[in-house]
Amino acid sequence: MILTRQAIVSAVGSGDIVIEPFQQERVSPNAYDWRLGEQLWMCDGELDAAVPAEFAQLTIPPEGLLLHPGRLYLGVTFERTHSEKFAQMINGDRSLGALGIWVHVSAPLGHMGHAIRWTLEIRVARPILVYPRMTFGKIIFVAGFGDQASYQQMGRKYTRTAGIDHSRLFEELN
Repeated sequence: MILTRQAIVSAVGSGDIVIEPFQQERVSPNAYDWRLGEQLWMCDGELDAAVPAEFAQLTIPPEGLLLHPGRLYLGVTFERTHSEKFAQMINGDRSLGALGIWVHVSAPLGHMGHAIRWTLEIRVARPILVYPRMTFGKIIFVAGFGDQASYQQMGRKYTRTAGIDHSRLFEELN
């Protein structure tokens, strides 16, 4: 079950959902409008799933940064989210999709207990300027059923994520 605006605001008030920084005006009918952080990593070379990728680190200036097709960009949400009670799902939104920006297509699930600034997978269809702290998508909160386990307590490979994080698939392949 997806939380509505009123339920999100109430859960933030009770501490069942943490959004840092939180702005109530960013809560839509059943989501929170999250923003792009100020850092990107960019890879335009070949990738190998068994080897950590090399990325150039970029800062998005106030006047914007031009993204190009054919490159992999990893970004980060401006907001940090956490909930031990609700799972989270993050996506880009229709406004970005209409501009040819695809955000976080492959891994939208934040497990119960995930406490992160989300690493974003960003691809663009055409060259486009993006800006720090621009609205970049929506996050929904979903009630779980059954026994609950905290992702942070399970010691999974991405529990250490504090900002942009590369793929750690190589840890399983080596």
